[in-house]
Amino acid sequence: MPMIADPPDVTGYSLSGKTYTISTEENARLCASVGIAPARDGTAHPIYFYVATQVGMSETVAGLCAVCNFDVNDGPLLGGCSVEFDEPLMVDTEYAVTGEILSLTRKASKKLGIMDLLEYRLELSRNGRKVLTATNNWILPRGPAQ
Repeated sequence: MPMIADPPDVTGYSLSGKTYTISTEENARLCASVGIAPARDGTAHPIYFYVATQVGMSETVAGLCAVCNFDVNDGPLLGGCSVEFDEPLMVDTEYAVTGEILSLTRKASKKLGIMDLLEYRLELSRNGRKVLTATNNWILPRGPAQ
């Protein structure tokens, strides 16, 4: 059985990247897909907290996995996600995406074997003012316990 390398030290790795704008049309399509009408006041569907932060960070999902020495084809799992809104998301508004990896820790599980727990935080801001903070926890399965 091959040895599983120790997790890399990625704490503090910057995920700050691009900007993201939720267009009126994109929001309308998303709302239609879940059977609701778009809000008349210009607020976007709240699920964009996840879409905007993931798409706007500096790494793709595959790239984020690679930073952690994990092959995306091995199937990262979403362990959890939390969000704190300071204000609602608005359509046709440009948001800056910033963030960083908080930790990558190794754990043994009877069910999954060896896994790394990845925690990272992403924020959306507008005109220098924070709009929301999303904290994501991923499970990166590494293989059977050794």
